[in-house]
Amino acid sequence: MSLSHALMTSLLEKSCSGYDLARRFDKSIGFFWRATHQQIYRELARMEKAGWIESAAAPDGGRTRKKMYRVLEAGKTELMRWAREPAPPQDMREELAVRLRADAVLGPLGLEDEIARRMAIHLEKLAGYRAIEARDFPPHKVLTREAQIQHMILKAGIMFEEGWAKWSQETLDLLRQTAQTSSKV
Repeated sequence: MSLSHALMTSLLEKSCSGYDLARRFDKSIGFFWRATHQQIYRELARMEKAGWIESAAAPDGGRTRKKMYRVLEAGKTELMRWAREPAPPQDMREELAVRLRADAVLGPLGLEDEIARRMAIHLEKLAGYRAIEARDFPPHKVLTREAQIQHMILKAGIMFEEGWAKWSQETLDLLRQTAQTSSKV
């Protein structure tokens, strides 16, 4: 996936300025696709040059250099082309897994604190996702197709964080158990 596709998706949801786009991006797509504000502004310029988006001076009477962006037909065509293109699932690339393999062959390395720290981060993100779910997708609310799809994306984040929290707890339990067993040998 490229940043341009993520930005066009966000702009199709709502045309806005680069600043507003970057702020909205942080609070939505930014949960699963990271980009700095500087990267976003560079990509907007590249997308405009490609003819996928256009900008116009903000309706503030010219008091600022603020631009409002919107997606053009060529951008919609590109986004549809990209969205239909097969993409391989991302392979897991996790440094902690390699550290655990080192622990397995070298003996206890004291990774419990790091695993507990990461578990706390996953639990914090999980709590944030669940708060968004309670706020935006209450069980009694009838959702539009768009909202249902957004809810499914949020559920993927919830399941991801739940999985990592559960895995972390199981790994901590195992490391603590095997540390006790190996100290008795």
